[in-house]
Amino acid sequence: MTLPIRNFSIIAHIDHGKTTLTDRLLELTGTVVKGQNEERLMDSNPIEKERGITIKLAPVQMLYKNHVLNLIDTPGHVDFSYEVSRSLKACEGAVLVVDATKGVQAQTIANLEYAKKEGLVIIPTLNKIDVESADPERVSRELVALGFNNEDILRVSAKTGEGVETLLQAIVSKIPPPKVKSSGDLMAFIFNSTFHTHMGVIAFVKVVQGEINKDNLNRLFLYATKEKLTPLEIGVFKPSMIKVDILPAGTVGYIATGQKNIREVTVGDTVTIMGADIAPIPGYQKPQSMVFMDLYPVDADNYRDLVDALGKLALNDASLSYKPAASPALGHGFRVGFLGILHAEIVVERLNREFDLPVVNTSPSVPYRVKLKNQTDVELSSPADFPSPEQILKIEEPIVALTIFTPEKYVGGVMELCQTKRGTFVDMQYVADRVQMSYLMPLIELITNFYDRLKSVSSGYASVEYEHAGYESVDAVKVDILLNGAVADALSFIVPRNEAESKGRVLVEKLKNTIPRMQFEIPIQAAIGGKIIARETIRAYRKDVEAKLHGGDMTRNRKLLEKQKKGKKRMKQIGNVEVPQEAFTEILKL
Repeated sequence: MTLPIRNFSIIAHIDHGKTTLTDRLLELTGTVVKGQNEERLMDSNPIEKERGITIKLAPVQMLYKNHVLNLIDTPGHVDFSYEVSRSLKACEGAVLVVDATKGVQAQTIANLEYAKKEGLVIIPTLNKIDVESADPERVSRELVALGFNNEDILRVSAKTGEGVETLLQAIVSKIPPPKVKSSGDLMAFIFNSTFHTHMGVIAFVKVVQGEINKDNLNRLFLYATKEKLTPLEIGVFKPSMIKVDILPAGTVGYIATGQKNIREVTVGDTVTIMGADIAPIPGYQKPQSMVFMDLYPVDADNYRDLVDALGKLALNDASLSYKPAASPALGHGFRVGFLGILHAEIVVERLNREFDLPVVNTSPSVPYRVKLKNQTDVELSSPADFPSPEQILKIEEPIVALTIFTPEKYVGGVMELCQTKRGTFVDMQYVADRVQMSYLMPLIELITNFYDRLKSVSSGYASVEYEHAGYESVDAVKVDILLNGAVADALSFIVPRNEAESKGRVLVEKLKNTIPRMQFEIPIQAAIGGKIIARETIRAYRKDVEAKLHGGDMTRNRKLLEKQKKGKKRMKQIGNVEVPQEAFTEILKL
């Protein structure tokens, strides 16, 4: 007899206690033994544990009062919202966790909207009620303002376990069983994947029709890629992988596919059997990289190591994209695409810690759509790839829809910040004693120092969430930096035309102060096409060639000085300007 199933997710703003609550659920259901396991059981990556954030979604199966509970713990940071959307596709319900000390935040609203879009049953839950600064009455009013009934709001402490048993009972009673068919040809939805050294690609699946068993295991088939699978095993997460013989309809589990290339197992694809007559389960688009950086090894001899390291990271992170890049200043490296700035920080940190491979990264950029005068459309993410101004007809930049939650007293500072970042005001609403502000803003403005400045103007109380909102035309130009007349591609940048001169001047001044002096004069120029918009000069060292002369005719002195002048001119013509990596890193902070 198959036990009734409940599939649910825990969703919340970052640091509101999702993962700690998961730990308590695992203990109360006996899935793990209390006191014998470390905290943050669902965070397998050391960076997740240290930062106290969840990066990857993680499923786990529990048993409670003769019910199978399939829980998927999700990230809370906006950069990983695509992970939230994946998990909700496999669920019928969601526990919306809100910190009783901080209240509703931007990502709370975003995750709530995701859950509503999927038609999930939502259980509103206040966490951290044991904390002295908790104000459950105020936060309950905020949830009521979002459409919940006060009597339906649960109160728990994930840390102490208070109220968690009541939450488990609500999950069983309120969340409906999965709408599945136990008969018919197999249909299973792939909502995530990872890579195992020995078992190849591990596909995370939810079975929505039929079942996966030993009889059809060797006839599995990927609908979209037409790839035949010969799995090594199937199983469930408890929270480690446990092999089973059958994955019945409604179950969340895994298939150890044996495939060595993670890109052959596409998230959103449907697993079925050879010869089945089915319509595929509606999937969703692969996450698109929206932030790009060039990564170069600090030691040029480590280039091959960087190739191997990025390949291994991509096996576990299908959202990571990269292609070769080269720079006269930094050598050979890669143009790497990320989901956001936090995603980029995590990857750079993993390269350093897991592969002992420190890297130098260029400043972040975004994908621009460029229409050329020959009517060709191209998408470019690197300033070095931009054509000359006379070839460009129109440039479009990515725009984000921004939602900011802030206490009322910080509204003025937040509005001023958004205006300086080319933000367009859309709407303002009051949710209890907080203000929800909506803006449209260029993505490049969001990823360049916006978060730090928002924390500053709001004393750390404001939170932000965004989603991509298409492209808009922008009067932008590419600014090149010339060192001794040669373009330094790695220092080029795209900027609105009215900001080009001021930003170019700041950068050349910074370069003047960071590039060491040489035996010849070094002109530093910022240029748009062939037009110079800013210039600084690093003066040459001057050797005292007259030091050994004592008195006598000035003719000999002038000859030596003229010879020195000619030598410096020749050095300037053939000399290469090397930007030291320490100086380069400082420049990129701009």
